[in-house]
Amino acid sequence: MLQNRNLYQLTISKNVRKITMTHPSPLLQTKNLGKTYQVGEVPLVALHSVNLDFFEGELVVMLGASGSGKSTLLNILGGLDTATTGEVFFHRNTLALESDEGLTLYRRNHVGFVFQFYNLIPSLTAEENVRLVTDLSKNSMSPLDALTLVKLADRKDHFPAQLSGGEQQRVAIARAIAKRPELLLCDEPTGALDFKTGRIVLEAITGINQGLGTTTVVITHNESIAQIADRIILVKDGTIVSDTKNKHKKSVSEVSW
Repeated sequence: MLQNRNLYQLTISKNVRKITMTHPSPLLQTKNLGKTYQVGEVPLVALHSVNLDFFEGELVVMLGASGSGKSTLLNILGGLDTATTGEVFFHRNTLALESDEGLTLYRRNHVGFVFQFYNLIPSLTAEENVRLVTDLSKNSMSPLDALTLVKLADRKDHFPAQLSGGEQQRVAIARAIAKRPELLLCDEPTGALDFKTGRIVLEAITGINQGLGTTTVVITHNESIAQIADRIILVKDGTIVSDTKNKHKKSVSEVSW
């Protein structure tokens, strides 16, 4: 079983203070990770010998073209998919040995997901969409607090059809972080948005990373977005081409594409 997480005691206020992380060991780690799909009689290698560490509180951007394997890697990190070879460790505990129930609990209690498409339920308000997650979590914040963090408290009673694309994505982010996950995984979160709206969404993501200390991994094909990262990982043909610290990190307001 996964060892108990150290739960953050967070009070929502106007000035949310970033939590200082002091643990030297990785929050998440992969060892010789590989993934092969069988397409008819032909094996398709999506990932090959991936070795990565993800540390508490950092913002990582994984860059790669479509088909590079970055989404496959993200799904394995989040427990949505399993590797063919190798292992994933969370707080030094292997996920490969977890039962289906264990992986479900890992996703429910420790991981938040943000996808390119918002996956909101049309018949529910913004607040009700967030409450779907908080009702299942043991240490969740209130839906209104989560919406406040993404600056949408005044839109809590609006249905998805009454919200812009950027607002819907911010509701999706609020839903992802309402359970106070240790890990936030974002798959092309600005892919369906224009530049101006994409910036607002990135501000929300970096605000969560800085305000709550949530380890955040963003995958994208947009090289400009990598400028906001603490670390940049380049993925190509299922392998890690480079893994470098960003020495010239920029704020979202300084980035354009």
